[in-house]
Amino acid sequence: MREFILYSRTGRTDGRFNSLREAGRLDVVYQCILMSIFASHALRRDVTFHAILGGPPAPPLELVVDGATLRDVHVDERTWEGLIRNALSGKSHPGISVRKNSLQHLVKEKSNIFVLEESGESIRTIDLGESPVFVLGDQVGLPKKDEEFILRYGKKVSIGSRAYLASACVGIINYILDQRESFD
Repeated sequence: MREFILYSRTGRTDGRFNSLREAGRLDVVYQCILMSIFASHALRRDVTFHAILGGPPAPPLELVVDGATLRDVHVDERTWEGLIRNALSGKSHPGISVRKNSLQHLVKEKSNIFVLEESGESIRTIDLGESPVFVLGDQVGLPKKDEEFILRYGKKVSIGSRAYLASACVGIINYILDQRESFD
């Protein structure tokens, strides 16, 4: 099992939007969902993705996509625009849920937490243990106070000295973990 937590500072917390990009950059959330849950012609049933949405009108809100129970989905943006809109409007879909929750509260519920940071310890050389949870920020990054809070429960890891798109980080982490599993 692996989990990803994306903090979206501006992600809208209701279904009133015309496009994911205009909804506080929910397109970043969508891209991270794709990279975390989908493999070629398959769903990753061992992955859960969380997005903490900090945009209007009622932040914070947690959007959860559970690979184990997700059904009837495609990878295209239009499909996910509708799924996210429906979830934020209170309509259910298998494997997708929304609840009132903050980043700090979610982190307290988890263990084995790793915060992505260019200056962290290399992900390739450390033991990630069982069921790692990776926390990353959106295009703006994590707020300093939240990062400091999270680091009381986990530690910084790095996938390299360069900054990457959040969705690329998720894809790289999945690749690294897949490689480790294939050699176990």
